Amino acid sequence: MKKKWMSAVLATSILLAGCGNKDFEAKEINPQTDICKICNMSIANEKYAGQIALKNGDYQMYDDLGCLMQSYNKTKHDDIGEAFIKDQAGKEWLNVEKSAFVYEKSIPTPMSYGVVAFKDEAAAKEYVKNQGNGKVMNFDELKSFDWGE
Repeated sequence: MKKKWMSAVLATSILLAGCGNKDFEAKEINPQTDICKICNMSIANEKYAGQIALKNGDYQMYDDLGCLMQSYNKTKHDDIGEAFIKDQAGKEWLNVEKSAFVYEKSIPTPMSYGVVAFKDEAAAKEYVKNQGNGKVMNFDELKSFDWGE
């Protein structure tokens, strides 16, 4: 009896350990049904879309990086699997925590936060150089950015 109980505990432990190593992937935006969790606007311009994949399997969608970060900062970190944002060109999903960002109030984003994402700091610096203005930021700076809440 003791061996069966120990086997059951071991099997359960292995199964639960496997659940903790889930790979999260960004979902495609459906502009017909997806709305921003913060501002309740439809996500009409996917170029600026973001999403948070929660560890419980739910996804929260956002129309602007500013909305995503407001939610990110209020959500327990243990509940977040991964957060994604479209790159400045709107082509590729990026991991928010590993990206670089540019802030310039004149950058037109859906909610006028003026922050766009890049795959790395070099791409962000190149964008600023080409535009002639903007502030390059990393994720830690983004977390403490004044989003005007």
